[in-house]
Amino acid sequence: MGSRKHISAEQRKEARKTLYVARLRNVPTSPRKMRIVADLIRGMNVENAMSILQHTPKEAAGRLYKLLRSAIANWEVKNEGQRVEDNQLYVKEISVDSGRMLKRIQPAPQGRAHRIRKRSNHVTLILGNRLQKEEVVEEVITENTEK
Repeated sequence: MGSRKHISAEQRKEARKTLYVARLRNVPTSPRKMRIVADLIRGMNVENAMSILQHTPKEAAGRLYKLLRSAIANWEVKNEGQRVEDNQLYVKEISVDSGRMLKRIQPAPQGRAHRIRKRSNHVTLILGNRLQKEEVVEEVITENTEK
């Protein structure tokens, strides 16, 4: 591997250490239905998002609740000894992409056939920490004032 590739790979590796990601794949729900629930929690604090998902009657809310708990567990693994309540975790990014589509045939009148598309989706949830942003901004400000 060349030096430029090696340096960029190291930078990506360092950036990944501060990302707390959870993925849900091949969910047998249409992406359109999942996006409705995902839009409810985008950009919210983790505690608020969890309470909203618990009280939303849609089926997709239960799956996203479990995914959010998984992302919090991933955060706890990377930040041992810290409490979730002390840090200002929020849903930084949530994306719903279409997954594979099962194609079925439904009998129709006069010997015809209609195609049925059973859709699925993939959900990616990324948590962010508002406290880390403030620390980075403070470092940049102090560097600029020293110059």
